[in-house]
Amino acid sequence: MAKLKMKKIELIALLTDSKKIIELLQRRGVVELCENRDEELMDTGVTTVVGEFEKFRLTAAQALEILEKYAPEKTSIADMLGGRKEVEKHAFGKEAMQLEKIMNAAREIIRLSKVIVDSQAESLQLGVRYDTLVPWSALDVPLNFKGTAKTSAFIGSLPYQVTAQELEQQLPEGCCAEVISDSKEQTNLFVICAKDCAQEAEDILRKSSFAAMSDPEKATPSEIMENISKRRSELEKQAKKAENDIIALAAKRDELKFTIDYLQMRKEKYEALSDLGFTESTFVLTGYIPEKYAESLKKEIESRYTAAITFSEPEEDEDVPVLLENSRFSAPVEGITKMYAMPSKSDVDPTPVMSFFYYLFFGMMLSDAGYGLVMLIGTTIAMKKFRLEDSMRKTLTMFRNCGISTILWGALFGSWFGDIVQVVGREFFGKEVGSIALWFEPIDDPIKLLLFSFGLGILHLFLGVAVSFKMSWDSGEKAGAVCDALSIYMIILGVAPLGASILTDVPKILTKVGSYLLIAGVILLVLTAGRSSKSIFGKFFGGLYALYNTATGWLSDILSYSRLLALGLATGSIAGVINLMGTMPGNIVVKAIVLVVVFIVGHTANLAINLLGAYVHTDRLQFVELFSKFYTGGGREFSPLTINTKYIKFKEENINE
Repeated sequence: MAKLKMKKIELIALLTDSKKIIELLQRRGVVELCENRDEELMDTGVTTVVGEFEKFRLTAAQALEILEKYAPEKTSIADMLGGRKEVEKHAFGKEAMQLEKIMNAAREIIRLSKVIVDSQAESLQLGVRYDTLVPWSALDVPLNFKGTAKTSAFIGSLPYQVTAQELEQQLPEGCCAEVISDSKEQTNLFVICAKDCAQEAEDILRKSSFAAMSDPEKATPSEIMENISKRRSELEKQAKKAENDIIALAAKRDELKFTIDYLQMRKEKYEALSDLGFTESTFVLTGYIPEKYAESLKKEIESRYTAAITFSEPEEDEDVPVLLENSRFSAPVEGITKMYAMPSKSDVDPTPVMSFFYYLFFGMMLSDAGYGLVMLIGTTIAMKKFRLEDSMRKTLTMFRNCGISTILWGALFGSWFGDIVQVVGREFFGKEVGSIALWFEPIDDPIKLLLFSFGLGILHLFLGVAVSFKMSWDSGEKAGAVCDALSIYMIILGVAPLGASILTDVPKILTKVGSYLLIAGVILLVLTAGRSSKSIFGKFFGGLYALYNTATGWLSDILSYSRLLALGLATGSIAGVINLMGTMPGNIVVKAIVLVVVFIVGHTANLAINLLGAYVHTDRLQFVELFSKFYTGGGREFSPLTINTKYIKFKEENINE
């Protein structure tokens, strides 16, 4: 099925039904709206309303974030995989009526959070001030003390260590110094002088880099420190109370989640209204809809509302969105296609083309039946037990299919958690268990697997050439399609036995036939690849250039499939090393215990690492090798008006449910 055919939809209905129809389209999720460009139709001024909904939504989201900080929600694997909560439409309406109460709770949570933040900030500032006063705690006068009627006082610090006697020797007669505290880097002083020598003393202190201290409070440092301690204790209690109040409001968590989604839906509904065109009594809606949903949506709307709906074919120059729909076998790997790029107008959907080889290559790279069995059991349980979102279900289905492929390849290569069968038989039962491979063990004959990998790679690439042939044929370039595909097939099929003969014995008849095919393919490619040029020289040199590109490009492409051998050997080799480590102790009881522990830990790590490797390299073989033969990409994904919620979903969302 691949790319669904799109229709252009135009809907005209009564203005009074606009919001209800938009809500219906939002629940169905099958129409992508286009912006109204008809200057004769009026626009709606909904910008302010949209802004208000977004402001309220952000308020609720901020409150939920605060709850997660002070009262984190306990979630299980079931909760993480379970997806959004399903709600009935009537239940949704009841919850919406409590919106004002929920928003008041959200504002209270934010207020309490601000109390905590402000209290902590003030306490931090007071803490800094407290620390600066600690060296002055022995001073029994305020820091802003300037003296008496007959004396002048100086309170401050010198950037070096000095005694009171040494300082008094530098000061004029009538001055007395007291060291409040000191260190190697600083001396805190209290100096008092008679009025008549105060100026001279101040000049001497200034030349010595004296830094005066002062404080606005008329209290001694120890009194200030005591007040700071009391205030910080009050702030701590205030913050703790606010935190407890927030925790008490954690019961509003589900209501806040509902509110966030509700406001998101309302916002998107009004944003959709801004795309419509209006007259005094009607509104006009245009957009795109998959053809398979067109008639059923038309019947539903026209049966409920006074509306007229027409469908038409999009123009050639229109940017028509792309929606993929594939079989149960291919659909799970649609995400791989989307990861690369959506197909353009001229492209076919590569998903069904690559799906078989995707599963095939993934299993071959992981190639351990035990690991595949773990994947199969894990994904099957998850899909049976949990209520999954469609995207998560597709992902798990993809890995389930990859697990089945891994079991098959592992059985063919005789790898069940590495060589655990042979290890257990030898170490615990004293029996040598031979190979259990249904085909052969790659570690014993890697060249065989390498050649087989190259063979699969050639088939994979030939599939891409076949798709390119069909696309050219359908576009009317029938002669070019035949020449391009046939020359490639002949050259590669000719080179294959010649290249294989370097690594293994190949029947002479195959190498001889290969030589003829290679020569014929080269001639055909040189004579036809430059056909777009008008001159004879242009055609000839264009053909030579195409031959060079074919030789270098296809060589690197085919060699890329050696990763099937490399990753397959890596998985089995590491698994074997893990089993060997588990059997190192001499005592059989200790050996059994160690083997169990090493088996669980080691094979879990090996599965995780090689699972990632198989996923990445299988993707690469599709993106770089296969897609380069026929796929351009660059299409725009279908983006319908739908319910883009994070926490809830309606039990009826799509028209085909």
